[in-house]
Amino acid sequence: MITRERPPSQVDPSFSSGSGRTVPSSISVVIPALNEEDGIADIIQRVQAAGPSLRDVGVDDLEIIVVDDGSRDRTPEIVESFPSVRLLRHPTNRGYGAAIKTGFSQARGELVAFLDADGTYPPERLASLCRIARDEGADVVVGSRRSGADSQMPLVRRVGNFVWSNLVSLIGNHRVVDPASGMRVLRQSALERLQPLPDGLHFTPVMSTRAVHEGLRVVEVPISYSERVGRSKLSIFRDGTRFLTTILWTSLEYNPVRPLGLVGLGALGLAGLDCVAVAALRLQGVTQLGLWGAFGVFGALVLAVAGASIFSLGATFNYLVSLFHKRAVRQGLFGRPLFDPPLDRHFGWLGLVVGLSGVGIAAGSMAVGLTSGWDIARLWLWLVASALLILVGLQLAVSWVLMRVLEALSRRDREMEVSA
Repeated sequence: MITRERPPSQVDPSFSSGSGRTVPSSISVVIPALNEEDGIADIIQRVQAAGPSLRDVGVDDLEIIVVDDGSRDRTPEIVESFPSVRLLRHPTNRGYGAAIKTGFSQARGELVAFLDADGTYPPERLASLCRIARDEGADVVVGSRRSGADSQMPLVRRVGNFVWSNLVSLIGNHRVVDPASGMRVLRQSALERLQPLPDGLHFTPVMSTRAVHEGLRVVEVPISYSERVGRSKLSIFRDGTRFLTTILWTSLEYNPVRPLGLVGLGALGLAGLDCVAVAALRLQGVTQLGLWGAFGVFGALVLAVAGASIFSLGATFNYLVSLFHKRAVRQGLFGRPLFDPPLDRHFGWLGLVVGLSGVGIAAGSMAVGLTSGWDIARLWLWLVASALLILVGLQLAVSWVLMRVLEALSRRDREMEVSA
């Protein structure tokens, strides 16, 4: 569940120390760094200065870990000048996500946090994020750059973040405001459920996608965002494409029917519009179509069959991957459908009706051709429509049978686990 920061007077007391949740008293702040000699000292000093405010919210032990990801400048030497800061080094550059994961693996705090070394994120807000983790029992607290606080995020990144936000929200069925934020506080206990995470800059959107599908309690807290110190390492096209593909692939691991179902419904919608256009021409007396008309019929056939196949494939995959997400299934978190109740429940009778309609149109066309002498120029469109309906109906019926078998196997597996 994803919520916004609430005023202190509205904090839910069920997440206090008496609720069964441990109240965290230590934090490890991981700072990934690659060629950040211009800003690394400043960010370390700002994190250290956050110590008193962290103690005010009950986090007494602050550990700072800088992971040098193969820097070729003076970054590691500058970090070593801070005796209380732990320096971990990658001999070669392994990526933003890899550096954070290295820091996580060595972190001792009950809470773990990360933020960039370029000064864009405010370490002064760490205490606020920790307070939410403590008082609201949040598993992941995200410093959101798009939740109302002052932000100097460049326009291109604003547009990209808007796209990723709506994409993750759509396929995860939960509102996510800033899925790419690079400032977060997490409970150590949540890290295992977020694995695996990638090594590159797409580390954060994948974390957000997994958190949503794992049913972790995620709270987004407004923070300010500043211009970075030094040159950005983000490539808009390369990393944007990587963000998109990894978000989609991650969602396919949990709830395939949402991305595949949306694609399938889109294809069916386009096929429907195509069929209406061709039918309108036929009603106007047009029996011979030109190049574009023939292409329209071809497009309607391909889009309708592909749309039904992709939608049913997504629904079928949901039952398959549910066998690997038993905890999420038990908690009612897995496989949120596009429709409630799920549309695949109706595939059986829908497939029968659609298929029989196609058979009826084919039989009627042949009867008219034999009795009334209609030539193929008047019959071909009806025969094409018949073939389309028969194929779509058959796809729906076969998918319904397959999904009912998988559903029975999944239910049997859960019942055997409970009885054991």
